[in-house]
Amino acid sequence: MQYEELYQMYITLKKENEFLKNENKKMRELLESHGGIVNTEDEIIINEEMESYGDKRPIITEDNQIGKVSNMSTPKEKIHLFMSLFKGREDVYAKRFEKKDGKGGYSPVCMNEWKKWICNKPKIKCSQCENRKYSVLGFDEINRHLRGIEVLGIYPMLEDEKCFFLAIDFDDDGWEKDVTIIREVCKGKSIPFAVERSRSGNGAHVWFFFNESISAVIARKFGTAILTYAMDKRHEIKFKSYDRLFPNQDTMPNGGLGNLIALPLQKNSRGNNNSVFIDENFEPYSDQWLFLSTINKISKEDLDLYIIKLAVTNELGELMMIKNETVKPWDEVKEEPKLISSDFPDTVNIVIANMLYIHKKGFSNKVLNKIKRLAAFKNQEFYKFQAMRMNTFNKPRIISLSDETEDYLCIPRGCEDELLSLLSENNAYISLDNKTHPGKEIKVQFNGELRNEQVQAVEEMLKYNNGVLSATTAFGKTVIGANLISEKKVNTLIIVHTKQLLEQWIKRLNEFLIIDEVVIVEDNKKRGRNKIINVIGQLGGGKNRLSGIIDIATMQSLVREGEVKDLVKDYGMVIVDECHHVSAFSLEQILKNVYAKYVYGLTATPTRKDGHDPIIFMQCGPIRYKVDPIKQALKRPFEHYVIPRFTRFNIKNNIEKNQLTITDIYSQIVESHIRNKMIVEDVIECVKNGRNPIVLTERTAHVKMLSEELEKQLLDVITLTGAMADREKKKEMERLQAIPRERNFVIVATGKFIGEGFDESRLDSLFLAMPISWKGTLQQYVGRLHRLYENKYEVQVYDYVDMHVGVLEKMYQKRLKGYSAIGYWIKSDTKLSESINSIYNSKNFLTIYNNDVLSAKKELVISSPFISKISLTRLLENFKALLNTSVKIKIITRPEEDFNGASRENMKAIFEVLSKVGIDLVFKTNLYKKFAVIDNKVVWYGGINLLSYSNSEDSIMRLDNVEIANEILKDDDDEENEIPIQERFI
Repeated sequence: MQYEELYQMYITLKKENEFLKNENKKMRELLESHGGIVNTEDEIIINEEMESYGDKRPIITEDNQIGKVSNMSTPKEKIHLFMSLFKGREDVYAKRFEKKDGKGGYSPVCMNEWKKWICNKPKIKCSQCENRKYSVLGFDEINRHLRGIEVLGIYPMLEDEKCFFLAIDFDDDGWEKDVTIIREVCKGKSIPFAVERSRSGNGAHVWFFFNESISAVIARKFGTAILTYAMDKRHEIKFKSYDRLFPNQDTMPNGGLGNLIALPLQKNSRGNNNSVFIDENFEPYSDQWLFLSTINKISKEDLDLYIIKLAVTNELGELMMIKNETVKPWDEVKEEPKLISSDFPDTVNIVIANMLYIHKKGFSNKVLNKIKRLAAFKNQEFYKFQAMRMNTFNKPRIISLSDETEDYLCIPRGCEDELLSLLSENNAYISLDNKTHPGKEIKVQFNGELRNEQVQAVEEMLKYNNGVLSATTAFGKTVIGANLISEKKVNTLIIVHTKQLLEQWIKRLNEFLIIDEVVIVEDNKKRGRNKIINVIGQLGGGKNRLSGIIDIATMQSLVREGEVKDLVKDYGMVIVDECHHVSAFSLEQILKNVYAKYVYGLTATPTRKDGHDPIIFMQCGPIRYKVDPIKQALKRPFEHYVIPRFTRFNIKNNIEKNQLTITDIYSQIVESHIRNKMIVEDVIECVKNGRNPIVLTERTAHVKMLSEELEKQLLDVITLTGAMADREKKKEMERLQAIPRERNFVIVATGKFIGEGFDESRLDSLFLAMPISWKGTLQQYVGRLHRLYENKYEVQVYDYVDMHVGVLEKMYQKRLKGYSAIGYWIKSDTKLSESINSIYNSKNFLTIYNNDVLSAKKELVISSPFISKISLTRLLENFKALLNTSVKIKIITRPEEDFNGASRENMKAIFEVLSKVGIDLVFKTNLYKKFAVIDNKVVWYGGINLLSYSNSEDSIMRLDNVEIANEILKDDDDEENEIPIQERFI
């Protein structure tokens, strides 16, 4: 196109633009003369509800406060009222989008959305985009929403983690009844509220408005208390209602905006009588604006009073207590109101089957709510994620295992003791109807001899029809399972989660049981002929050969397309091995379909990192017998040692530490030549000393790397990972079994593959080549060493302490506590017996530590992130005594700038005292290391703050080793700043 043509087009468009401007001006003047208004940006606001009211319109008062607004009011007045109630973040808002498939959602409105080379959608989230430029929520945006041009949502939580309103969403079946009860509660307590039918029409929001911004913690506590109180009036209100609060968590997730709520009164939805405020009959108010004008806002003082009135015990009410869960000393413990006889029926009818079925007739809602809560507990993952400012989406606050039918409330079998206790305490008459499956009687005998402690375990388990045996690895849980089968003499299903465990059970049962049964089935290959099959059947691991006598099945094989196979109902006894996996959804579903009379669980680690261990006990029953790991360690005919190996591993300098995840760090560990060299040299020396080690890591690439290096100098290196083909694993296992007893070997494997079910009694040394933190994983790993074997006099764990990386150092502190709990000692030198020391805790370390401090001759170096006045007062005289004998004292701690408010002033005063007496102070921001080094030889290292308070569970080790002392004292100024890793990865 030539220049002249472009210029002519420009002139034409310019004239057209002038014409349209004049036309718009005339239209605006015409509109104003008929009762419309024009805002400051010349944006027209149409009042579609005014025509029948003429000029009878309320006005905005002079002090800019809103008077009564009604359908007759101007759009401007309505919008001001709307914005005074539905106040969230104004620097960002969300707009609804619709996809081609009809599905929709909301996304933040960004001025750079879909701009080429600027917008990074959909590769990354808007909140993570460096080019994001959120649009501001204002008068015009609300206008477009109310007129039906757009559907907007707002973010309730402000940047300071406060909010101007709280909303509760109800959208399940029976939402009308739920809302009705909430209405009754609010009216009974004189709490102002408003109920809005949702956009879909299949639910409602209950709104509470505040006269000032309120802490989200307090607002959510208020909403939670209302729900808990209402559940006593209507037990059917679901626990997931606790997750339908706006805002949905106490803290703002890092990089996020919190949850959003759709704004009400959008025109298109209003046309269907949705997104409008409704009365107790679920009918829309005739004048929505007049209704909103009459809403009272709640003050902070009133909110606190409402919480006190509503929270009978605490805002979440009574739930199943989690092990180690304690009531905070500052939390007021209120007594639960007493139940009365009219709360119960004359006879409580309970059917025992796959669950406990409680007939609801005659119970009050209060009691049914109480029973339902026997099968519910706090989800520790939710609170962990919230505390770490991570998104809690799909993490419910309460996990509940109860079900409900029209006539029955159903809770898991493991809640029987608590249920009967509740009923007995209230003198209820109980009628039990046992509908469990007794199973088919089988002829079986035990072919072995139990140890004394195994006899005790079996006797205790046999007292009950369900329960968990918690015993350390190598205690003989499989043998005990075999004995239970021989005692109960009913057909049994054993559920495992790996093929390894399946094969191990087959081997053990063939060894310890004599089964006098014959199973004849039709031969599919030869018509009309039958064949005899093994009475120990198998489902999983590529085989489907069930006998109906004693069968072993992987949990994966028992579920097909999300449905549990009916065969699980055919057994009289079910044994779940490694039952801490019960909280996995599929295994939980399997046990909910089990009708067996006897249900037992076996595990070495009845606690779970995610805190879901109550599910184990609800489905399998409570712990009936627990083996003390320390006592068990003392009974074993060998010693148990941890050998800490301090590495020089650190993060590469060219990477921003605050951008790293634990996955990134693991990748660097795999590639660390110096660290790998240290491990390889230690393993080679270990084998040369006549030991049989196993090296465990979490990465397949690391296994390959270490194996290749070890194979250069060692003859027998066995490699095992889950990624290997079955034939490769089988080949490696055959190689292992073929190694003569007098020849030493090393296994290099991934922890997940070897952690459970691997049985090689010759192993006596473990190398933790990759850091772990969870005590359950640690117990599984070290358990590989605890099998009895001739001439096994000592088991050793080489633990690589990556002290220059904060998150890895913290993981070691957790492992240290784990070692202490299972009876391990510290050994700083593999050859010297005098290098052996205990792992101490905060209760027993002080006397020995003080003796070491007072014995200092040259220098005392203490690294403690925190210093308390109490500890300083207690230790100051000792420090002065040392200084008088010319001992140099250096304290490494955090600078006063790391603290705020009164804490900063306290630290400043403490530093002055220490400086005056002649102590050398070294400041390192974000210091995390906790240690003391005495005369460059004696080392105290671990999780205890030596100059401040410590957790009662914290541990610390004492080492007498010059090399370790030198490594710890190395100046690491560039290494001390802790990496803010999110612990979800650990």
